[in-house]
Amino acid sequence: MFTIRDTRNVIRINIFCMKSYLLTALFLLLLPHPADSQILDFYLPDGVTYDENIPTPAEIIGHEVGEWHVTHDKLVYYMHALAEASDRVTIEEYARTYEGRPLLMLTITSPENHASIDRIKENHHLLLDPERSETLDVSSMPVIINMGFSVHGNEPSGANASMLSAYYFAAARGNEIEEQLQNAVILLDPSLNPDGLNRFATWANMHKSQTSVTDPSAREFREVWPGGRTNHYWFDLNRDWMPAQHPESRGRLAKFHEWKPNVLTDHHEMGTSSTFFFQPGIPSRTHPLTPGRNQDLTAAIGEFHAEALDEIQSLYFTKEAYDDFYYGKGSTYPDVFGAVGILFEQASSRGHAQESQNGVVTFPFTIKNQFTTSLSTLRASVALREDLHDHMRAFYRDVNQEAARASVKAIVVGDAKDRGKNFHLADMLSHHDIEFYKLARDLQANGSDFKEGMAYIIPTEQNQYRFIESLFERRTTFTDSLFYDISTWTIPFAFNMPFAEITQNGFSRSLLGERIQAPEKPQGQIVGGRSQYAYAFEWDEYYSPRALYRLQDMGVKAAVASRPFRASTTAGVTDFDYGTIIVPLGIQDDASESDIFRKLQEAAAEDGITVYSLRTGLSVEGIDLGSRNVNMLEKPAVAVLAGSGVSNLEVGEIWHQMDQRYQIPVTILEKDRVSSADLSRYNNIVLASGSYTDLSGGATTDLKQWVSNGGTLIVQRGAITWARGENLVKTERIEIQESASNGNQEPQPYIDLQDARGAQVIGGAFFSSRLDLTHPLGYGFKNSEMHSFRNSTQFLKRTANPYATPLYLTDNPLASGYVSDENLEKAGGSASVVVTRYGQGRVIAFVDNPNFRAFWFGTNKLFANALFFGNTISAAAAD
Repeated sequence: MFTIRDTRNVIRINIFCMKSYLLTALFLLLLPHPADSQILDFYLPDGVTYDENIPTPAEIIGHEVGEWHVTHDKLVYYMHALAEASDRVTIEEYARTYEGRPLLMLTITSPENHASIDRIKENHHLLLDPERSETLDVSSMPVIINMGFSVHGNEPSGANASMLSAYYFAAARGNEIEEQLQNAVILLDPSLNPDGLNRFATWANMHKSQTSVTDPSAREFREVWPGGRTNHYWFDLNRDWMPAQHPESRGRLAKFHEWKPNVLTDHHEMGTSSTFFFQPGIPSRTHPLTPGRNQDLTAAIGEFHAEALDEIQSLYFTKEAYDDFYYGKGSTYPDVFGAVGILFEQASSRGHAQESQNGVVTFPFTIKNQFTTSLSTLRASVALREDLHDHMRAFYRDVNQEAARASVKAIVVGDAKDRGKNFHLADMLSHHDIEFYKLARDLQANGSDFKEGMAYIIPTEQNQYRFIESLFERRTTFTDSLFYDISTWTIPFAFNMPFAEITQNGFSRSLLGERIQAPEKPQGQIVGGRSQYAYAFEWDEYYSPRALYRLQDMGVKAAVASRPFRASTTAGVTDFDYGTIIVPLGIQDDASESDIFRKLQEAAAEDGITVYSLRTGLSVEGIDLGSRNVNMLEKPAVAVLAGSGVSNLEVGEIWHQMDQRYQIPVTILEKDRVSSADLSRYNNIVLASGSYTDLSGGATTDLKQWVSNGGTLIVQRGAITWARGENLVKTERIEIQESASNGNQEPQPYIDLQDARGAQVIGGAFFSSRLDLTHPLGYGFKNSEMHSFRNSTQFLKRTANPYATPLYLTDNPLASGYVSDENLEKAGGSASVVVTRYGQGRVIAFVDNPNFRAFWFGTNKLFANALFFGNTISAAAAD
């Protein structure tokens, strides 16, 4: 260690080795601090001494906490420096973001606990075993606390407070902290969303003035689209704990289940004019599968937060907002695993200092509240340590007893025609410590046929019984009609796959095949080897779109069969359904037959498709390969409009689907550049939900002309309103009928207004729907009965043209979730997809979002079909 001194600061630098970081980066941070910088005394509690050998944040990152918004690289440097300097701290990287930033977990406890950390973890896991947990002496067991900060990148007070928390836990000295660390293991995650945090920190720092500007209209507080809340693909990671579709979530879940913490904290921000919120939230909005003990402990922990915030004179509230219903959120997910999740919401400065109804909200003040509640979390968890252990022990005891009594002994689920979708289901389940198996033999149940090797069976007598129940339940009755998020997430509906509950009479251990722990992507094959005439593959596999695009991208001409046919193959006579892709060899110009065969081998291996070699164009039955009902296909060239007023979540979902799943390039085109862009480069343009009234007259004219010239315009949800106004979509909204009293209603109490309006919101519900399997948008689907997910109150009439509404809701559509009676009345028989002809082009309107949160695998194919087959839809079916 050596010391560098200037007139204002003494900076100590610990020189240490970091696996993947350059030592020189630390020296770049040796910058003098402004004289008016925030000092640690503003944050730290009184009467505590600190180890001078532990570096403060400013000594590593080059500025005081709260003086600037910390960028993720500096946050990483500090956490590594802390781990190097303290025997209370170890550090590990548990994942990498899409942009390559590390996600870190600090394990903080006493040196004595570190010496036996594996034993502590093993002993803690015995709480999950009812046969052994009753004999545990919980009075001697440390409590496990998982602290997570800033899952939303533009809610940065948490991540900045994580430095203070880590410093305090490492450097504070005295009986209180030493006793706490002897009785606790803290798992500290300093930034749950590194990509978003870095995006926002850059914005806030680049607009900071030397003279404080607090005007809420200042650019500093108005991020440009898409903002820093989300990850690289603009997903809200706080909705991904259950879907587990992103690397940040997957790594985090692995650490959660490795430890099974007693308490998990989730530090957020809310509107600037609020104060500070900590759970419990609104009691009636707790998921019924969450035990009452959980909420009792949440309230008990809350008393410690109140005491700490009272001491620093901070305002706060509880029980008036937020909920514990959706198990895909960070503060709710732990509740179904015997833990207690705690949500914190701090009024945001959104920059460095901003005016509000409560005065000027400064960035350091927001950090102080988050830091203060980190300390109160530790204090509460240690004080309630035995209660928290007893809760976890009782939770798993009760769960196992419930599972033993339950009439349902297993759930079988799977798609007999789609191995790719099956893989993604298994992949999702594998991140939640769920025990499940391949189906060992064919089974018929609940009117569906489940095939050996093409379905999974999940025994219900296991520790994750309640979580499994939440994944497969169909719930339509609720104690409260308001939801902070979706009201249902029935997984087989999201995957559009059959499932069945197996009762005691039908269940046998012989149904359990190989246990699945690390699912492997399926591989297909080429049946019949190299062909001299043509190849064919069906469209039913999830990755068929990727297989087709890889062929088209190398210049292969491919066509789609709009009628079924039966052909002779080396495997015998084989049936091919609507949407079969045909690759004739005799018409190819740019690709050799050997190159095509190699590319198909690659597609079979990586996309899981089965390709058939066809020896002749003459079919045994149905259309021949040269039929007029075989349509040549264009390679999709896709643009998605983006910018202010457009849902960045939906644009990100499309981008992720195209980039990560289909590996199809997509141009994200700013709305204000439409007029200057060469639209002829694209044959598909997508308008995600949002407002497009700000499109210039010239841009609107160009778009309409592009469609008229033969383009396919895809509009989702809110974008339909604009498209209807421009006569691009021909359908009408369904409105509630006025009452006989000319719409006048009985006066209602003012206090009920918010709840009455909220009850009309559809946060997310499943509706039964019917799909035309003969329609190009229905290619690849095998069952006309499917489920649509809706989280809007837009209901459209079916078109006058009986062929132009290929997907619509049934007359009694509610399958799962909350919908008001008024909205349910409008939903019955309404359109889900409408197709309109405009000149030579087509406009395809999706009332619902087919790519919702990246795990609605059951409707992804609808979107792919619009891209690949939209221009093959007959003009007569699109009036």
